[in-house]
Amino acid sequence: MEQLVKSHIRQRLKEGGIVRAYIAGMLATPALVEIIGLHGGFDAIWLDQEHAGITLDAAANAARAARAAGMDSFVRLAATDYATVIRYLEHTAGGILAAAVNTAAQARQIVQWARFAPHGARGIYGANVDSRYGLLPLGEYTRHCGAEVFVGVQIETVEAVENAADIARVGGVDLLFIGPVDLSQSLGVTGEFEHPRCIEAIERVARACADVGQHWGILAPTAAYAKRMVNLGCRMLTIGSDISTIHRGLTATKSMFAEWLNSSDAPTHPDLTSRSKQST
Repeated sequence: MEQLVKSHIRQRLKEGGIVRAYIAGMLATPALVEIIGLHGGFDAIWLDQEHAGITLDAAANAARAARAAGMDSFVRLAATDYATVIRYLEHTAGGILAAAVNTAAQARQIVQWARFAPHGARGIYGANVDSRYGLLPLGEYTRHCGAEVFVGVQIETVEAVENAADIARVGGVDLLFIGPVDLSQSLGVTGEFEHPRCIEAIERVARACADVGQHWGILAPTAAYAKRMVNLGCRMLTIGSDISTIHRGLTATKSMFAEWLNSSDAPTHPDLTSRSKQST
């Protein structure tokens, strides 16, 4: 068992630490994941199947890069079926985050699909990456997955907030993750993450989790927002994404080289200008 991959996410949650995740979606490649790992600071890579449509093969390759860099990975899945859940688990061996979970019954269904008996009813294949391609005895394989696979569910609608207390009590769920973008839309204040309605809804989820000792997380658009959420008891912060990093990097690069990137005012090389005039 010592040679098996341990879940940094579950370990940090048990220790009372903050899990720091980064979203890789449309631009998810092993190289990107490796770069993130080399920079350090992140515990996990969130691979987005819901919106970015990351394929099974792409998720598997990104997950390999994450493991090599010492990070966990999990796949955010759109509302889906049993086969999709187990295939992403078998190929990435990290975990899943189920989107659009609105009721305790839906959360229990995800657990049933994602966990082996006695906590679920997931079928055993035993020849993919999560079983070391069949090298693990089946009993050891199922025990290890039961102890290490991360299962999270997303709270992102008014209905989910109203049912948060029941969802938080579902056994086998490691974390409730609040999606502030869709939650703000559901509350009628799209994009206003700090609107009183949003904060009230988040506080309601936080209380529901605290009452039963459940963990919760959220996507943090700013450092100040992250601090406010941690003060409310947040235990997983999703900080940054591939697309937001590209935008920030390009903005910083354009600012650094502003005089060269403004085509109408960009200075010219005097020698080249002189030679151009001589040649005419």
